[in-house]
Amino acid sequence: MKNIVIAAGYATRLGELTKNFPKPLLKIGNNTILGRMIDDIDSIPEITEHIIVTNHKFAETFRQWASEQHYSKPVTIIDDGTETNDTRLGAVCDLLLAIENCRIDDDMLVVAADNLLFFTFKDFVDFANQKQTSCIMCHEQPDLDKLRRTGVIVVDDKMKVLEMEEKPQEPKSTLAVPPFYIYMKKDLALVRQSVENGCGKDAPGNLAHYMVGKTEMHAWPMNGGRFDIGSIDTYKEACEMFGK
Repeated sequence: MKNIVIAAGYATRLGELTKNFPKPLLKIGNNTILGRMIDDIDSIPEITEHIIVTNHKFAETFRQWASEQHYSKPVTIIDDGTETNDTRLGAVCDLLLAIENCRIDDDMLVVAADNLLFFTFKDFVDFANQKQTSCIMCHEQPDLDKLRRTGVIVVDDKMKVLEMEEKPQEPKSTLAVPPFYIYMKKDLALVRQSVENGCGKDAPGNLAHYMVGKTEMHAWPMNGGRFDIGSIDTYKEACEMFGK
């Protein structure tokens, strides 16, 4: 299983903090946001490589960071060639670029790079291995406004995904979808053909939404919390709460 980290955004909401520096490599205590995530993923036996897709503006910063790491699995940096927020490829196209450039023919763990997580991805991988289907995560979200800004799913009693909507005005459940996915090798052809068949490019949830209608998928209920770093205020809060 390849671990593919989508890290090609420009984090414009963090202003000067990320004007010339990538958000995933911001420090929280003695580690980076991305480092905390990969520390966990690197320990999963199924993972064979970490592939980080970034933009041209920050590619050298990620290469320097990778050269200083000592993970048990190799780290590959992919430069998507873009230099501004207006010219970004979008998360789905960045994933397709990684698949093409690294000639991926394996199961994939696909993660966004800007969250602090308080659970282990091993439980997610174990769930996917048990179900033998591509999988997404989910968590209870009682706040209607937040549900309207994310993916929302409907599942059966075995956590098979029956329906997924992106940013619904009238959500059909309270199960929100964070940006973490597992796509099985058997579904790679669907992933490769997704954009040419009408899948949205921008958000990673666009691909999950597309795949739900094309193949069997299950949802793993997160068994721990996450802290989404999306602004200067939330970054400062994360440093105060978790930086010790």
